[in-house]
Amino acid sequence: MYSEEIFQYVKEKIPACLKKPVGFIPYPFIDPGSVYDGNVWDWDTYWSVYALLPLSKHLEDEALKAGILEHAKGNVRNMLHFQLPDGYIPMMVENKLFGKQLSEPYLNAQHKKGILMNMHKPFLCQQIRLISDFEGKCFLGPEDAQKLKMYFACYDRYYLNGRVGLYVWHDDIMIGMDNDPASFGRPKDSTANIFLNSFMVMELAAGAEIFRMLKDSEYARTLEEKRLRLIDAIHAECFDSRDRFFYSVDVDVMTRKYDWFHQGLGVFWKSLPIRIAVWSGFLPLLAGFATKEEAEALREHFHDEEAFGSAYGIPTLAKNEKMFSLAVTNNPSNWLGPIWLVANYCVFRGMLNYGFRQEAEELRDRTVRLLERDIERTGCLHEYYDPFTGDPIMNSGFLNWNMLVLNMQEEL
Repeated sequence: MYSEEIFQYVKEKIPACLKKPVGFIPYPFIDPGSVYDGNVWDWDTYWSVYALLPLSKHLEDEALKAGILEHAKGNVRNMLHFQLPDGYIPMMVENKLFGKQLSEPYLNAQHKKGILMNMHKPFLCQQIRLISDFEGKCFLGPEDAQKLKMYFACYDRYYLNGRVGLYVWHDDIMIGMDNDPASFGRPKDSTANIFLNSFMVMELAAGAEIFRMLKDSEYARTLEEKRLRLIDAIHAECFDSRDRFFYSVDVDVMTRKYDWFHQGLGVFWKSLPIRIAVWSGFLPLLAGFATKEEAEALREHFHDEEAFGSAYGIPTLAKNEKMFSLAVTNNPSNWLGPIWLVANYCVFRGMLNYGFRQEAEELRDRTVRLLERDIERTGCLHEYYDPFTGDPIMNSGFLNWNMLVLNMQEEL
């Protein structure tokens, strides 16, 4: 079922990613490995759990299997522990910043000063649901449920553009795809990113399922209604009928009256497409809301060799975009074309969701080839890769969503 070489490598590395409480982090947690040691991240922990829970069924070490589940729950409990009174939850919890010991998460300290920054990406409920589905029950209590309601309310208060019905990044810090040109370097609150909104569709679905588990059907309906409205907004604003692709959009669109001009027909459109082909344009397949026609269009983009063709998976930015770059960079990490395993997996799973098995198998094969090659040549895995050569670009020892290659093999 699995590539034996990759499976053995991952199994050996799992214990090093299971961290004990440290500093002011009160619960055990999972870190991605490599240079990220000792931090609790939002979507990184989600993907680790996404990979590790099904993988644990194939492990013989009972203590390790129990430890994975304990640390998965600890991820969630750490984030809920640091929620602020207005519902804000930080994107990461770290003990040190630039080598200096902190007394609380940096993002929380900034928020308390009135400095709004991005909050926990929409993976909190998705991680809770993963764990709950694995155990067959929800491990949350009534106080936790109230915190989740505050979390969704905080998103709506600070990050929902009500005129367009889409969520925006407040700034370009820690947006997951660090230097996505649709958001990176742009004005605050101006980009409704397809990445953010697609995963929010999935987060609302996970939240609704959690509240059904908790017998709160009224709030579950509220989240489901929000999910459907968000899907309608994404179809209306983000699917580009000319290019037949999903784009992030600029929502900082309005009639600006600087003098006596502009008294006639004003701006009547809600957004402008940011026509930059990024891997996240495939995410509606993963989230399951693409129509049949939209899915077929995305399938065609998958086969566009000039844009997304690579022997090792999906370039994170289309190769024919002017911003395409394979520069070695951290903070921000480079998402301008390198192969990231999380992108490979999301597109793979989206293709499988819509019955495009040939494309899913191709991505699986390319991903296995990439990681087996890395282990054979370097003895480890890396954070991201050159789409032309398959060579690692930086951060040896990175594990996290690289483990999703095992999910790909099992799901096929």
